[in-house]
Amino acid sequence: MKLWEKSLIAKIAVKWGVPNTNNEQMADELKCLTGGILLLRNKFYIILHRGKDFLPQTLTSSIVKRELELRECQVIEEDARIKASERLAAANEPLAKACSMGTLSEFLKIQTDFQEQIRGVGEVNIRVVAEIERLKKELRQEQHKLFIFKSKMSKSAKQLSKLNSGWRPAKEDTDKEMMTEEEKECLRKIGLKMDGSLVLGRRGVFDGVIEAMHQHWKHREVVKVISMQRAYPQVMCTAKLLEAETGGILVSVDKLKHGHGIIIYRGKNYKRPVKLSTEHLLTKRKALLQSLEMQRFGSLKFFANRKQRKISDLQLKLAELKDQLGQ
Repeated sequence: MKLWEKSLIAKIAVKWGVPNTNNEQMADELKCLTGGILLLRNKFYIILHRGKDFLPQTLTSSIVKRELELRECQVIEEDARIKASERLAAANEPLAKACSMGTLSEFLKIQTDFQEQIRGVGEVNIRVVAEIERLKKELRQEQHKLFIFKSKMSKSAKQLSKLNSGWRPAKEDTDKEMMTEEEKECLRKIGLKMDGSLVLGRRGVFDGVIEAMHQHWKHREVVKVISMQRAYPQVMCTAKLLEAETGGILVSVDKLKHGHGIIIYRGKNYKRPVKLSTEHLLTKRKALLQSLEMQRFGSLKFFANRKQRKISDLQLKLAELKDQLGQ
């Protein structure tokens, strides 16, 4: 305590290696006895902060002395008031009941009567006001985070639209080769039994996939493409896109152990093109950037919606606390 009168912190050295000693227990006891704040504890030192409400011994003694002097002055003034009221009373009239308005006794009586009630109401109001301020601060932080999410979403949407403008799907051929159900079933069985296949990753359909499919058709009539997409409508959309880009015939889309299998037949009158026109499709690098940007936009949208729900809940709690404080 004497060290705290000169400095904000007290650094206590612990003699290391002494048996039957526990520095954690010593730190807890020092914290409880002194009322300080534990900053650091290890096997060598214990550092305690005196806190903002710490008063030195000289200041504490002066405050106590001043309070005693004020109390003595109040008692002296009260005695003088009583003696003056007794002198002014008439000798032949009975002494009227002295009025206690504005006296020390009235102040003490009011303080004892209403202290508990005022303290209870004040504590409740202080608690509610503190909770309102905490909710306001949290609400401002969440609104700032939501603003950041929305700005990032707008940037991601612009980048995604820029990448999407770099490709345009081919038109579907209306004059398709007709196939019977028996032929489709036979080609489906052949395609499912094939060992060689193309796997569509996160890039989706790009120019390299179309070139690889034509390379497969150079030696086989059927190509099996495995898509790792989970939703069946997305798989069907990918199958239709592959059919339109390659000019083949979609045989079937089957659920496999891992992903979906898309079987595409090259056609009876298939001729390998001399030059593949894939300028309207994305390259491998741009397809990866598009996939990453789509994932980023979806993640930002998810977290923005969650922040919006949290802001709505905070606003509702804030309104309830304001109504409670108003009552």
